[in-house]
Amino acid sequence: MNKFRKLVAIEPAGLLPDAVKRLYDLAGEVVFYNDIPQDDKEVARRIGDADAVLLSYTSSITAAAMSECRELKYIGMCCSLYSPDSANVDIRYAESHGITVTGIRDYGDEGVVEYAVSELVRCLHGFGQKPWYGFPREITGLRTGFLGLGKSGGMIADAMKFFGADVSYFARSEKRQAAEKGYRFMSLDGVLETSDVVFCCLNKNTVLIHEDGFRKLGDHKILFNTGLSPAWDEEPFLKWLEGDNLCFCDTLMALGGSHLADHPNVRCMNVSSGRTSQSYVRLSDKVLANIESYLGV
Repeated sequence: MNKFRKLVAIEPAGLLPDAVKRLYDLAGEVVFYNDIPQDDKEVARRIGDADAVLLSYTSSITAAAMSECRELKYIGMCCSLYSPDSANVDIRYAESHGITVTGIRDYGDEGVVEYAVSELVRCLHGFGQKPWYGFPREITGLRTGFLGLGKSGGMIADAMKFFGADVSYFARSEKRQAAEKGYRFMSLDGVLETSDVVFCCLNKNTVLIHEDGFRKLGDHKILFNTGLSPAWDEEPFLKWLEGDNLCFCDTLMALGGSHLADHPNVRCMNVSSGRTSQSYVRLSDKVLANIESYLGV
């Protein structure tokens, strides 16, 4: 196979114009939709008889939608794919029905790091707000803890280390490179109890902070979430927010919804900090590389 019969982007895929032009060389027919489908029925209608489909992180393709699309052979995720459980495509159903799913990684991490550093510096120094500790202070000596130390988490940790922060982390296993940098591997409770600032850098739909975790985190703490979904249970999170605490999220998806955005202790820009001009270049290149590899061109 060296060309799709019909390729459909069921929503804006974030591809640059040159990448879009290349798609017309890789498919007999190309269809783009410029809005987000609202339900499985609309997703299936848009895919129709296509043998290939593209989507971003703002939509999902479920088993129910795929079951209506008999010609579908390839799904290109124009967003991160880390595991079947965190994906916005039913990977297991696709695999069991001969549908190949590809995704990308590490295309928007640089912007996320800059967001985290920027917001933390503004908070600590009091730029446009009261200094968090009453008097401007540096990141130097700050106790920072990380839940998840993958690519983006590791990059934020490196930035914190550069500015002189103490770094600890909780992950599924200890990481040799982190140990070489002096980062301390700790239990989840240990990170929550000993950190001034906690960065949640987890895969989508991974929830680690429950009611007991918020008790251990305690008061006068700062919580960042740079993932695509909340890393906590909402009820104890709301209770924790009533204390002298702050939560930073760049998107409503990370926060848990618009109903939380106006809370006085929430700082949510409702902008994906990883969506930079450079990230679109990386995204486009990686999506095209996946397609060309699948087609063998």
